[in-house]
Amino acid sequence: MLLRSKNHASRSLMGILCFSGIGMALANPAAAQTGKFPLQDLSAFREPGQSWSITSDASAKLDNPHVLDAVAGTGVLFNMPDKKHPGKDLFSNEEYGDVDIELDYMMAPGSNSGIYLQGRYELQLLDSWGTKVPKAGDNGGIYERWDDNRPNGQQGYDGHAPRVNASRAPGLWQHMKISFQAPRFDAAGKKIANARMLLVELNGVTIQENVELMGPTRGAIGGGDEKATGPLRLQGDHGAVAFRNLTINKLSVAHQGNDRDRQTDPILVDAPVNTLLRSFMDVKDNYRIVHSISVGSPEKVHYTYDLDKGMIAQVWRGEFLDATPMWHERGNGCSRPRGAVQFLGKSYFTLGKLATPQTAWMTDTTGSSFRPKGYVLDDSDLPTFKYEVYGSAVSDVVRVLSEGRGISRQLTVATPVEGLYAKLAEGASIENPSKDLYVIDGKSYYLQLQDAGGEKPVIRDGAGVKELIIPVRSKLSYSILF
Repeated sequence: MLLRSKNHASRSLMGILCFSGIGMALANPAAAQTGKFPLQDLSAFREPGQSWSITSDASAKLDNPHVLDAVAGTGVLFNMPDKKHPGKDLFSNEEYGDVDIELDYMMAPGSNSGIYLQGRYELQLLDSWGTKVPKAGDNGGIYERWDDNRPNGQQGYDGHAPRVNASRAPGLWQHMKISFQAPRFDAAGKKIANARMLLVELNGVTIQENVELMGPTRGAIGGGDEKATGPLRLQGDHGAVAFRNLTINKLSVAHQGNDRDRQTDPILVDAPVNTLLRSFMDVKDNYRIVHSISVGSPEKVHYTYDLDKGMIAQVWRGEFLDATPMWHERGNGCSRPRGAVQFLGKSYFTLGKLATPQTAWMTDTTGSSFRPKGYVLDDSDLPTFKYEVYGSAVSDVVRVLSEGRGISRQLTVATPVEGLYAKLAEGASIENPSKDLYVIDGKSYYLQLQDAGGEKPVIRDGAGVKELIIPVRSKLSYSILF
């Protein structure tokens, strides 16, 4: 296990924001519309091309590159370029300067798009699922200019790679927040300060912070001339993409991070090899898992296992753990994931005995004789979790998939009792778009069945959520793709 403590200088951006109004041109026109885009039609955009439309949802097939499927309705900005509908970039009617932007987006497999602030400064959108070390051209990277004179005669984009790859799989909704500061000009129109990406968050993870933009991206509007304002531009000529919940507001000054984190040097746990760490783990809705173990991998895909329930509580992509809350001074026993977390549901038992497929899922161990047996490590220091339930011995093997695309799980149950079921997933919605593939909780992640022993899953109503359950014979294997 490798521990790394890194000094965090206090990077207050308040000073950057405060000087911006002194002797400089205003960045936001008074008439600029802000707030949530209704996305009932395309009237908020200039001369939209044929590839753009309004739908109610989008979806993708993982084995069908460059294609998104649309669902009729409103609320989603949908781009599907093809030979009959050539792609074209989309420009907002309104022009903006300093802005906070928040949106969800979905990429088709292998697709490419981008968000251009002021029509000039590109934040890359790309299907970077499985990329281990992201570059400036990957999802969440910042393009600046094309360089024809790189060392060794190479060509390419100069820019800023995201700190980590926080991307989700194509066909899943991803969430992005952008805080952008426009370039500054004096009264004579001369530029006196470059534009900045103050903060970019992808799926809850900071991937860019206080990045000075030395100039526009190649292909910027106006031939690369910089101005105090410009339209929001969504790239539409490179591939299929969809957007929803698009909100644009005036820039907030609240971009200074977490004061609590800045008071101490963080204690960071990396996972250059397979790494295990026991700790408390606080997950969604302030629920604390007190007997948890987190397993980190060099593929930068990690998970937390609840030893009291035999459940995978969460998975994430990025770096491993922040152990500051646990080890700083007296500590509180908790660690925190350092990546884009996918929560898999409030802690529940994976295996339960049901009288019928509609019987409510067990909430405690009454009558189950549940007994945790810890775990054993293989030659690669990867754990197999052990427990007993209803008199049966259970082995639970969780492994990271190739290219870091998710995790696989294999449950082996010795002499299972009649009526034994596994709860595979829960969420606000569960869809079954194709055989053995399920899309969970509003397209948050996929669940792919590999070996169900001939049994068929059941999608049912649980306690305020949908549940995916399946009878268990002796073996069950599936993957979580995110």
